[in-house]
Amino acid sequence: MRSDVKKETETIQLDHGSGGIASQELIQNIFLSPLDNPILASLEDSAIIDIGGTKLAFSTDSYVVDPIFFPGGDIGKLAVHGTINDLAMRGARPLGLSLGMILEEGFPLDDLKRVVASIQEACGNSGVPVLTGDTKVVPKGKGDKVFINTSGVGLVDAGVDISATKARPGDAVILSGSMGDHGITILTQRAGLSLQGDLQSDTMALHKMVRSLVTELPEAVHALRDPTRGGVATSLNEIAATARVGIELDESRIPLKPQVEAACEILGMDPLYLANEGKCLALVDHDMADRVLRLMRSFPEGTDAAIIGQVTEGPAGRVVLKTSAGGSRIVSSLTGEPLPRIC
Repeated sequence: MRSDVKKETETIQLDHGSGGIASQELIQNIFLSPLDNPILASLEDSAIIDIGGTKLAFSTDSYVVDPIFFPGGDIGKLAVHGTINDLAMRGARPLGLSLGMILEEGFPLDDLKRVVASIQEACGNSGVPVLTGDTKVVPKGKGDKVFINTSGVGLVDAGVDISATKARPGDAVILSGSMGDHGITILTQRAGLSLQGDLQSDTMALHKMVRSLVTELPEAVHALRDPTRGGVATSLNEIAATARVGIELDESRIPLKPQVEAACEILGMDPLYLANEGKCLALVDHDMADRVLRLMRSFPEGTDAAIIGQVTEGPAGRVVLKTSAGGSRIVSSLTGEPLPRIC
């Protein structure tokens, strides 16, 4: 092996933060073996802990998005919504959050106040409070403005068992709205592009919509996932691999805003791999899919929800896209395209 290649593989690369194959390999090769336990090994959006018959969901996430302010949101709102959504993807009712902030020396207090005000608004609108927190300051140049970690706890009602392992052949695949809104907004901001159309992050909390699904249609929903880093493609690959099923998508049915599609063409991006911060994938019983869809569309969070595909017998772990042109192609997890600091 060439020495320069070896050196690259022995250090953290930006691609490790993309949410794709490099991120998955980092988790598998570095973290899972020494920290292995049955709950961690499931690699779900939240851990489920059974305490004397009461099931608690627990999740944590860190936010390093650049820029910290962007159309449709900011790092504070993103942190609140992201952890709430991770809890919701296991069918949990969020109870509260922790808030950890790492601040860089020289970060303007007015910007910090703006971030905290956004956190306050997001917590107020979602009904999920910050219950504890911590603040640290690092010297100038040792951080980048502000990094945020949020953890959350939630309560899972008896009988609710939502997991990627529950996906089964015949299930309909539903996407709760248009994909790629957050990812393309961040990328155009970084590139300094001003494009026609209203590009905005889709950051929002999904727990109220999910709560309605698990309450009114408790037998319908088998698996949920919010397709953040790595996008819809990577999330579905993870589900397919976990459940040992195949997934077939119909490109013509996947909701995509015209301005997002145009921006993707300019930047050479595939929207299937772009991050979403206010959408979820739901794998649901085929016979109840239309009812799930109607219920989703009754919420502002799910207005543009659509059935975009189905779960198949296999090959296990394979996601296939039926293209609008009438062909088909395999859709793999994100690889070779580093999209770090997208959330």
